[in-house]
Amino acid sequence: MFVSGLPALEARLRHDLECLELPGRPWVPARAVEGQRVTDVVIIGAGMCGLAASAALRLLGVDNQRVLDRAPAGQEGPWVTWARMETLRSPKTLSGPCLGLPALTFRAWYEAQHGRAAWDALGKIPRGQWMDYLVWYRRVMGVPVENGVAVQAIQPRADGLLSVEIAGGAPILARRVVLATGRDGLGGSAVPDLARGLPRHLWAHSRDEIDFAALRGKRVALIGAGASAMDNAATALEEGAAALDMFVRRKALPRINKFTGIGSAGVVHGFAGLSDEWKWRFLHHVFSEQTPPPRDSTLRVSRHPQARLHLGSPVQAAEAVGEGVRLTTPHGIWEGDFVIFATGFRVDLAARPELSAFASEIRFWRDRYTPAAGEENAELSDSPDLAPDFSFQEKTPGACPGLAQVHCFNYPATLSHGKLTGDIPAVSAGAKRLAEAIVRHFFVEDREAHFAALCAFETPELLGDEWPEVTGAAA
Repeated sequence: MFVSGLPALEARLRHDLECLELPGRPWVPARAVEGQRVTDVVIIGAGMCGLAASAALRLLGVDNQRVLDRAPAGQEGPWVTWARMETLRSPKTLSGPCLGLPALTFRAWYEAQHGRAAWDALGKIPRGQWMDYLVWYRRVMGVPVENGVAVQAIQPRADGLLSVEIAGGAPILARRVVLATGRDGLGGSAVPDLARGLPRHLWAHSRDEIDFAALRGKRVALIGAGASAMDNAATALEEGAAALDMFVRRKALPRINKFTGIGSAGVVHGFAGLSDEWKWRFLHHVFSEQTPPPRDSTLRVSRHPQARLHLGSPVQAAEAVGEGVRLTTPHGIWEGDFVIFATGFRVDLAARPELSAFASEIRFWRDRYTPAAGEENAELSDSPDLAPDFSFQEKTPGACPGLAQVHCFNYPATLSHGKLTGDIPAVSAGAKRLAEAIVRHFFVEDREAHFAALCAFETPELLGDEWPEVTGAAA
């Protein structure tokens, strides 16, 4: 069934939801404390994961929620800010955050505006169009995003609630908090120590806002060769960098995306059921092999004659020389004007002041799992050890009960739950798992209120006139 125009698609979506009796009617008992209404769920972050989590909760009848994002409307997530690829890296056919609703897919949105032939001709999804789709998703699913709101702290209270403190506003009392804060949601950019000796105007991380126009005519070094490295390198070249040198530790670029090879419903729904040893084994193998940069992104760089790739060339030292930078590698010296470190992200709770009340109590995999010899991996060890509902767990049992009410729905959840919280392919499965778990908690916590409502329910099904009154004995 194909529809023409967004109004028609939105009518189809409304009809589909009506057929499924969705969203469910609100059912969570209202609470008020100290004259203030308690919010059932506060979601921090309105990127793809935050939108999907909010929509999944609304479909299950949890509409007393607030979704907070510090970015202006239309700039949530990385898509039109620090993501610099031309198109998404995922195939266009993935259903993404549609939550099982065909009319909510990117494909339906795209075809409604451009037609089936245009869809068939489309290669991968342009990055800006994906952001446009998410803006539409937010509107049609009624996600209550509040933009320009920065969360400063999450404080557990003696009454079992959480106080979400925001800049320039009154604290929000919440029963649950969901961190939908993206790749760097539990830390920040991973920058090698050698960068810290350089003046800050001479380098940037690939996650930073970078004035690429200022690099026109400059000699630029790019450290790393993953997807973001290629995207940043290509952007610098397209803005007129005079020379671009990529320095890579490995002697060859990885060629195979391992996780793509085993993508299936089994991985999506079964990974969380693996033993610790098997979870670690899967991800250690993937991380050890590394993920190759996309072919299109690599070609986008290599077509520039002033781009050079230095394999087997880890940067051993960096220093400022005059107005520029000198890098030392095993194969010689590079001198230029600017360095971009595409060195990924790290978990560092000290970089997340909103988590300061919990930071010392959060349990990580390093606190309770020792990998087999030869499978050591610092990135995996720094993963939070999450419960089945994505909530943090206590390092010391009983020391911080409020942790169980904070759900980590961002990339660092991968070791505990699989790739459900950071990439397009399985975000709907992750959002549904999260929403169903929160709904379960609410019903159990409010069982007395629900039982009282059950006992008080007196709407009759039978009115007494369904069967003619029978008098006398049977014949």
